[in-house]
Amino acid sequence: MGTARRGTRRTTVARHGRLTSPRAAMQLLTLLGVAASVMVVSLVAVSSFTLFSSVAAVADKAIVLEGDPAAPPAIGAIEGGTNVLLVGTDSCEGQDLATFARCGIDDDGLERNDVTILVNISDNPRRVTVVSFPRDMLVGIPSCPDGDGGRHPAMSQMPMNASYVYGGLACTALTVEELTGGDVQFAAAIRWTGVIAMSDAIGGVDVCVAGDISDPHTGLQLTAGDHTLQGTQALQFLRIRHGIGDGSDLGRISNQQQFMSSLVRRMQSDETFTNPAILIDLATTALRQVNQGQLVLDQNLANPTLMVQLAMALKGVPQNDIVFVQYPTRYAPGATPDNNLVLPVDTAGDALFAAIAANEPLELTGAPSQGYGVEVVEPAPDEPPAVEGDPPPSDEPAVDATAVPLPSQIAGTTAEQVTCTVPEGRF
Repeated sequence: MGTARRGTRRTTVARHGRLTSPRAAMQLLTLLGVAASVMVVSLVAVSSFTLFSSVAAVADKAIVLEGDPAAPPAIGAIEGGTNVLLVGTDSCEGQDLATFARCGIDDDGLERNDVTILVNISDNPRRVTVVSFPRDMLVGIPSCPDGDGGRHPAMSQMPMNASYVYGGLACTALTVEELTGGDVQFAAAIRWTGVIAMSDAIGGVDVCVAGDISDPHTGLQLTAGDHTLQGTQALQFLRIRHGIGDGSDLGRISNQQQFMSSLVRRMQSDETFTNPAILIDLATTALRQVNQGQLVLDQNLANPTLMVQLAMALKGVPQNDIVFVQYPTRYAPGATPDNNLVLPVDTAGDALFAAIAANEPLELTGAPSQGYGVEVVEPAPDEPPAVEGDPPPSDEPAVDATAVPLPSQIAGTTAEQVTCTVPEGRF
């Protein structure tokens, strides 16, 4: 990222350091399921020859990101900053019609990246910034490989989720690179059935709902309060938009970020990375999803050594330094929350990625959600009762005195904050 001009190719990820390697979806479970379990695969693979061999076989199915050479075979936490692209797609291929009835009614045969997330892991000190890109944000799609040795021409003013249709995971990576000015070293894409399988393997994620939710589009029905979701219900929660906030994809992004933030807190409190039973279950589930065509990895992420490096890099990052933000947008002329078309706010986006490039602590000054999808809980549901003399509780994240204030157009929260989903019409 850094000072590179938009549209140019870079070989570094900010000054974090150098790394010589390179309709309705939900897969923020990707950061949770893919980023967690895929990294976990490598941890188990180090000590298990059987799993190592399985991961090596998975690499044969991996895709190639343009311009990214193979990474060096070094063990240890990854050196320098890096970017991981996580994509959730809406493909009906291999899906259960009993669960996804629309696949038997109006399947157009296309596969879109309805969830697009860039995870930046900085170098010393370690910080994690998770940037969600709205699926209907109008962006330029660069020239992408067509898979037959040629190239598709570049396109302008296309929804972000057209990039996967246009050229698969590699094209989505190029699109994100052009928008942000940085490089994507690792990438993964997951389909609906893969999300269900990964949430089952994780064992459920705790979520909070500020009021009753009933959504005929996804089939999700939840009463106000706390719930532990997994399997199909977890997927419904990640897909829902009509029943929450302003009914837009922007609100859905915040809902997904609540899920992911809760997962991060759980994994840290449960010491998931030190639990062999959980690691093996996640690892074997991830491998199974690759073999069943529900999970796609790039050739570098399929490398078990690099999975180990990424896992080591993420370990122990403070929750206030794990930040979830939405790429800043405004509605396009004539657009509504229902048709979702938005335009990027480039000045605010550039400020975000400049701060990430400089590895600065981030101060959030905007709302938790661009689409009124969540609200910050005060105090957190599991906090002990206040004791006389304690400072009053706050719904504001802990901020480093040296933190860079982000523009108010950038909505988001930290993993330290607990949020609840807001039912539609209550904002």
